[in-house]
Amino acid sequence: MLLTIDTDDPRPIYSQVADGIKELIARGKLAEGAPLPPVRQVAADLGVNLNTIAAAYRALQDDGLIVIKHGSGAVVASRTATERNPDELLRQLRAALTELVLAGFSTRKILGIVARELK
Repeated sequence: MLLTIDTDDPRPIYSQVADGIKELIARGKLAEGAPLPPVRQVAADLGVNLNTIAAAYRALQDDGLIVIKHGSGAVVASRTATERNPDELLRQLRAALTELVLAGFSTRKILGIVARELK
């Protein structure tokens, strides 16, 4: 699993890790049922505290994206089992689009960004 930490990123490290795993799931690089590496291994690979990785895994479990089975590790959850509220997801999308507009991006530029990210 290829994850990187950006020390210049204002987000907490656990959030960067969780977002990186979300991206891997969204891109199909971590399929449903795929095991995630143990917390200790990810922490050692990234050179961070294992509690940081545990927090990332808990956040992903709270989002319904992974299932943590104590003693046997974490696996990617079934997409049909995820209970994500569509209204909340749309609210997050609207907030992100608003930030792009406020940053001065044109509609055309925003559509290009969205199309590129969907690939």
